[in-house]
Amino acid sequence: MSLEYREETDDASPDAAGLLPTDSAGKPVYTVTILLGISLVFLTQVYVGLNERQAFAAAFDKPVFRDGSYWLILTGATVHGSWLHVLMNSYALFSFGRIFEELSNRAHLAIVFVLSALGGGFLSFAFAPEGSSVGASGGIVGLISYLAVYAFRRRSFISYEFRKSLLVNIGFILIFGLVLYQVIDNFGHIGGFIAGAVYGFIQIPFDETVDPRVAGRSVELAGLGALGLYLAACVFSILITLNIV
Repeated sequence: MSLEYREETDDASPDAAGLLPTDSAGKPVYTVTILLGISLVFLTQVYVGLNERQAFAAAFDKPVFRDGSYWLILTGATVHGSWLHVLMNSYALFSFGRIFEELSNRAHLAIVFVLSALGGGFLSFAFAPEGSSVGASGGIVGLISYLAVYAFRRRSFISYEFRKSLLVNIGFILIFGLVLYQVIDNFGHIGGFIAGAVYGFIQIPFDETVDPRVAGRSVELAGLGALGLYLAACVFSILITLNIV
């Protein structure tokens, strides 16, 4: 499979940029798999009761993390605070994850998502070491920053409108975080953004003729491992929430 590069158009969609795959490789398999994990964790929280403390037993509780429960930095990225929270994050993940798997190899999506979730957690812990946080926002913001790097590094083939749309989304996230700074973990967002952008700068080829959807066996295995790690965190979160472990 090769990239079908076209001239710039007025259409802001990736399809207009000539970057959509023509076969099943573009199906958002990893995105949907991650969404399934998030959904199962949240349904478990609902089963326990969102008003119950136990529903957030797997949250990223920073003092507990500091005391040795290191898995919380990842399980916290599987837990959500409300129906609105999980629906907003799920919508954003599907929207940007689908585009990511159209433009790049899905293995990179899993790697970026997990690294960004961890990066967001570590930055949040470094600058706001008390309290707790929940949500997959760090991982999602990392996907967006990766796509931003992708769009500008390959701006000869991706429309101005598509690049502008990414910048608008990034600006919205920043403004939204500033307005609701008391309930949103902005350090988690910033850490995720940095991790995704750094990965994009390192991974996306400078040679614009290289198909970014092609990945070696080692990258595919790393992506599968990252996906498996996040799903394992989802399972562990469910067990913690049900007070089984």
